[in-house]
Amino acid sequence: MGLFESSPRNMFILLCITGLFGLITFALAAATLGTLNKRFDSVTTTISVTQPKLNSVLAETIRIDDLMTHLRQLQRIANESNGTRAINTRGFNETVNYIYNYLQNQVKSLNIKRQTFEITNFAIVRNPILLSKINEIEKNYTYSMQLARSEFTYVNYSTEANFTDYVRVVHISNFGCSENDWKNISNLVALVKGGGKCTYAEKGILAGKSGVKALLFYNDGATSSNLAPTIVRLRHTNQLPALFLSYAAGEALANSSSETGMAYVKLQIELEKLGKFPVDNVCADTPNGDATQTIIVGSHSDSVPAGPGINDNGSGTAANLVLATNLARLYQTSNYAKYKYRVRFCWWAAEEIGLAGSSYYVENAQNVSAEGERLKDILVNLNFDMAASPNFIFGIYDAKTALNGTPESALPGSTKITELYRDWFVGQNLPWDYRDFNGRSDYGPFLSAGIAAGGVATGSDAVKTAAQRDKYQQLVGENNAGFAGAILDPCYHQPCDTLANIHLYGYEKLIQGAAYGLEYLGQQGDLKKWLYPSRQS
Repeated sequence: MGLFESSPRNMFILLCITGLFGLITFALAAATLGTLNKRFDSVTTTISVTQPKLNSVLAETIRIDDLMTHLRQLQRIANESNGTRAINTRGFNETVNYIYNYLQNQVKSLNIKRQTFEITNFAIVRNPILLSKINEIEKNYTYSMQLARSEFTYVNYSTEANFTDYVRVVHISNFGCSENDWKNISNLVALVKGGGKCTYAEKGILAGKSGVKALLFYNDGATSSNLAPTIVRLRHTNQLPALFLSYAAGEALANSSSETGMAYVKLQIELEKLGKFPVDNVCADTPNGDATQTIIVGSHSDSVPAGPGINDNGSGTAANLVLATNLARLYQTSNYAKYKYRVRFCWWAAEEIGLAGSSYYVENAQNVSAEGERLKDILVNLNFDMAASPNFIFGIYDAKTALNGTPESALPGSTKITELYRDWFVGQNLPWDYRDFNGRSDYGPFLSAGIAAGGVATGSDAVKTAAQRDKYQQLVGENNAGFAGAILDPCYHQPCDTLANIHLYGYEKLIQGAAYGLEYLGQQGDLKKWLYPSRQS
């Protein structure tokens, strides 16, 4: 007779075993909760007696093990979803569910909600067409799904086009990263080389403002891998037709348009609308604090289609979860003073297609009247995007580099946030570097709406210099100094952005700094006045 075949004796044994497992599970859960409570009680008790070495109670609660627990779950989700967590995939939907369910089940003191909006999906109906006419000689360019054999390809979020006549090409100088590069070119086709200090999406925004009829990118030819056209994307709100050319095709047009002004193109792009699909922002509010004075802490939850996005931006997603969890638990202790401001932690959808989630949130806030949801109820936005790059820097968004046209109201507070993070890294005897404050991540829509913003990050596609490497070697040691001449995240937007792409030391230290910044703002007596000194009450 098998052990679990029916008999009174064996049924009794089964009940005993079931009961034992229940007791063990309860004991483990109680032990885990007890350990967490002891950690937070210990931290707050210690702080009440001595000044913490990190100069912040919240920063003292940040542990790399907690951060990695969430990253392992995000990697699991990607593994089960064809290696990606991009929007409109199972991986993204499961990421959002994980964030929401974790907060609901583990951080019950927070008020959690989803904010759903829709993204329009497109597909190419047939192969796009690109023709040129240089010195009256016409050329029909080759299109292929195999980029190595193609002279051009479609740019994601391009609009349709059907040019019946040739339109003159103008070559944009200096990579097209400045408004000055886009003057006096309306009704022409803009040709711009890839690269520079701005993204393709940012070039697209400047092109849209200039009044051009279409946008042609081309590869820079810097290496053998930079000769063929490549897949890039504009923002989902883009209103221009756009193609990406090979280095050879782009150079031919650039040389002709620069020398004689006699390069013309005709293009045809036919698209099919595939309907809309929903995506969710997730936000979690502290129950305490003035809802009309809200600190928003944000990170984006999606990856690019090419990979699992464990650094970009699983690292920010996990950091935001740990910050929310730890602040909520500190609020439940007796020694930690609750902030007078509401803190709202948000996980933005669809950053990788042009800051769609944060843009939707800000646009919605500009058009609602409910107290606590209005734009005027937002005091500041802290943003954490790419927090664990393997060749890391401790990067601080530098308010002095905000784009021209940034509302003046946002600059004094943003500058103070830059300075408070800088001072923390200096005080911890850690190296640090400024990062361009160019609106490239989800703080951008807040900044453009006049909201002070800031944050820290470990970097993406910039190259670490020899001087930086030497500085980091001196202050954090040979093992953490990284490599000069290499980009900060070699797996940026690649399939290799996995758990193996995380620098544990850099990640923990950066998020301890992030926690310091949040606590510093939360403990201000009059944060509104501190951020907006010239604003009338």
